[in-house]
Amino acid sequence: MNKKVDFNFQKRMNRRAILRGTGVSLALPLLGAMKPSYAKGADARNAPKRFVAMTLGLGLHGPNLNPTEAGRNYKPSRYLKPINDLRDKFTIISGSSHPGVGGGHRAEASILTANPVGSSGRASNSISIDQHLAKHLGGETRFPSLILSSSGSNSPSYTENGAMIPAEDSPSALFKRLFINDSKRERERQAKRVQEGRSIMDLVQEDAKRLERELGKGDRQRLDAYYSSVRDLEKRLAASQDWANEPKPKVDAKKPVDIGNRNDFVGRQALMSDMIRLALQTDSSRFIVYHLGGSGGVLPIEGVREAYHSLSHHGRDEQKLEQLAIIEQTIIASWGKFLRSLNEIDENGESLLDQTSVMLTSNLGNASNHSNKNMPVLFAGGGFKHGQHLAFDQKRNYPLPNLFVSLMQNMGMESEQFIGSTGTMRGLET
Repeated sequence: MNKKVDFNFQKRMNRRAILRGTGVSLALPLLGAMKPSYAKGADARNAPKRFVAMTLGLGLHGPNLNPTEAGRNYKPSRYLKPINDLRDKFTIISGSSHPGVGGGHRAEASILTANPVGSSGRASNSISIDQHLAKHLGGETRFPSLILSSSGSNSPSYTENGAMIPAEDSPSALFKRLFINDSKRERERQAKRVQEGRSIMDLVQEDAKRLERELGKGDRQRLDAYYSSVRDLEKRLAASQDWANEPKPKVDAKKPVDIGNRNDFVGRQALMSDMIRLALQTDSSRFIVYHLGGSGGVLPIEGVREAYHSLSHHGRDEQKLEQLAIIEQTIIASWGKFLRSLNEIDENGESLLDQTSVMLTSNLGNASNHSNKNMPVLFAGGGFKHGQHLAFDQKRNYPLPNLFVSLMQNMGMESEQFIGSTGTMRGLET
């Protein structure tokens, strides 16, 4: 596939352009026409940083994933051998989990929020790390975030209000969203929907202001939080209207054909990974979640005879474990292929992988007994110093949310905590 990208923008606009309305001033998002060209000689330090979270619903078998040695001189495990050529590009993290999170499969909702929803903890969810990053840093792209899955609409991505964001599972539909320009009639329809949304926001704000005089302190605080949400929505509506009139990037890639076999788990993984690479390469989005929920059927892989879900609940049966190892090693190899594709793309003297933090993890540390401890974690790219195995205590797990704090700080956010964190991740340096 030819990786050349033609953005075809004819003008450059001042980043500090301002929209002025009736008593309202709003900074424009960075549109395609404003974007500096990442041509040779530009400052690579100003290149955008990105984050991709790939999450597995059925875990990874720890003994086959984690090396027995800690540090930089580890011997690659069975699962890591196919990607050992990339060892300087990723870190293995073992002995970590989200504090207080339990509930087995239900903890799928906690992978990116670290909120113990679904266990004995909180009753409602909170914002996921991808949406937290997108809220503060996602306004400079057409899509502040992309939420994807291998099959179905379930995702581990949640809004501030704890609502799950449905995922897109069709690579062809995603390609259309990213790269096929809407018709004039569709753009007019979108603009009308945006205007209607703004009108609704105006009406709701007027009603809320009338109520404010009659509310107690606690309710006024909740109303302030509501106002903040309304303002965020207004900004997104404004951005949607501006982007609707911007041409989409042109890529030398054909619209993909979706894989009809829902059990072709790895084939679907590879196809969607190609779309994610294109989204990053064209700077269409910088924050992407891809949930690989698992298949209930038999995967079309040589040596596999039983259903993937059944194999993940192996009960230490040796025959099941061997088939599971074939599947999971293939998944890791496909993930490595995705990393290599990012590493081959030059972005002003740095690879796209160096500018993109990529995490592969699961809520299940042991799918067979539904344990949410010792979560499998591979963390690549993003300008961190990799090539190591960070081995924490398998019995008293290290807080995985510390990785989220390190990620936020690496992206320039002055953040000191995320749910359950105690600081940045020990041993992970930029």
